[in-house]
Amino acid sequence: MSKQLAGRTAVVTGSTSGIGRAIATSLASEGANVMLNGFGDAAQIESLRAELEKTHGVKARFHGADMAKPAEIAAMVKAAEAEFGAVDILVNNAGIQHVAPVDQFPEERWDAIIAINLSSVFHATKAALPGMKARRWGRVINIASAHGLVASPNKSAYVAAKHGVIGFTKTAALEVAEQGVRVNAICPGFVLTPLVQKQIDDLARQNNISVERVTKDMILAPQPTKEFVTVEQIAAMAVYLSSAAAAQINGASFSIDGGWTAR
Repeated sequence: MSKQLAGRTAVVTGSTSGIGRAIATSLASEGANVMLNGFGDAAQIESLRAELEKTHGVKARFHGADMAKPAEIAAMVKAAEAEFGAVDILVNNAGIQHVAPVDQFPEERWDAIIAINLSSVFHATKAALPGMKARRWGRVINIASAHGLVASPNKSAYVAAKHGVIGFTKTAALEVAEQGVRVNAICPGFVLTPLVQKQIDDLARQNNISVERVTKDMILAPQPTKEFVTVEQIAAMAVYLSSAAAAQINGASFSIDGGWTAR
């Protein structure tokens, strides 16, 4: 690795597993200090934190901010600034899902998805931008989704939130364009994360068919390559958007979806 991010600090929300963990690991491998965030077993989180430090020679810390609580989000950013001196890279990755028709969608699940998948992006970005603007350098990377560009049935809250993330990304990018800060989004297709595995298992049970058939005929149906996107591929894009090479990329949304949104 080139250690092209040496001296930088990244806050990655939802980084104790899945996409966020891969992004945190890749940023650390390029020399960035990392503030981890998310839920999970305390011992496993500590093991991840220690592994990042040992393997990549960076500082890694953990903050358990609940992404549904604005005050905790602001406290996480302040803690990272106090610990590392700055937050240079913010990756808004935390997300949840619920699948149901609109007229059967539980209102509390709608509220939770909007809070975690959309509002947390605003709160974290608001907290991080003053420091980035003062230093005239910053990268905000929002993990949206193919569902930020197109829709699927029974995912009204998720689709609404991810469309909102794309719109927020464009607006924030315009506001800070002359202040050395870049705001972009990554739009993955289906990734075999625990979130997607749960959808597969639920669909198999509900339809009384095999997991393999659900995976091919239902989950990957819109993805022309019929292959899952990997967390490493998304992480590589996050590293690129954090690099000097991406200095003139701003307000963009990058599809990593096997051709889903090309249809």
